[in-house]
Amino acid sequence: MKNYLIPAALLGAFAVPATAAQVQIQATGPVVELSVSETVKAQPDLATIGAGVSTDAPTAVAAMRRNAVGMDAVIKRIKSLGVDADDIQTTGINLNARYDYDRTSQKQVFRGYSASNRVSVILRDVAKTGEVLDALVAAGATDLSGPQFSIDDDTAAKAQARKAAMDRAQGQAMEYATWAGYTGVRLLEVSESISGNQPMPMMQRAMVATEAAATPVQPGLVGTGVNVTVKYEMTR
Repeated sequence: MKNYLIPAALLGAFAVPATAAQVQIQATGPVVELSVSETVKAQPDLATIGAGVSTDAPTAVAAMRRNAVGMDAVIKRIKSLGVDADDIQTTGINLNARYDYDRTSQKQVFRGYSASNRVSVILRDVAKTGEVLDALVAAGATDLSGPQFSIDDDTAAKAQARKAAMDRAQGQAMEYATWAGYTGVRLLEVSESISGNQPMPMMQRAMVATEAAATPVQPGLVGTGVNVTVKYEMTR
């Protein structure tokens, strides 16, 4: 006889004390343990891009001031495109001395300072990603990254993946039970780990080019899923 500790939250059909963290479920038959992964693909509704400005100047103060002016123009342009302030986040500000190598003297020669400032921007209109990237360059951005596509609320997609994983797990458990001469299975334990939004290799569609010939961007599909580990007892 095997004993299994099952989280109380998974045992809605059993009456357990409110303070019980776990209960023991006894298994008299053979037990099969399976790990199943399911992913659901969907069109992304968020695009995250990075935008930054780098400036050089003879002094640190001048480099930072020039950078502040340039970055302020970029942030104002981002907001003018309808991006909410809460979707703009500074991700890094750097100031470094610049040196060049003089081959004649074989020494490092000080050339001034370089300042940079970067922000991460969440775009909630994926179709405008290319247009926004072009607008940021026009506004003075000298450093772009992304886009990274994702799903804002993947609750429904995860639920769909969860059901598919459990259906497949039960089907596989029944196959093992049948092969072993049993007629049914009884669920003993479930554990789950979540996989986040992942880009899928298939591209769904190309972004529609505007009259200004915006940078082409293809959002494709992103996948969201679950990894489920289950234990079933084989029954007669």
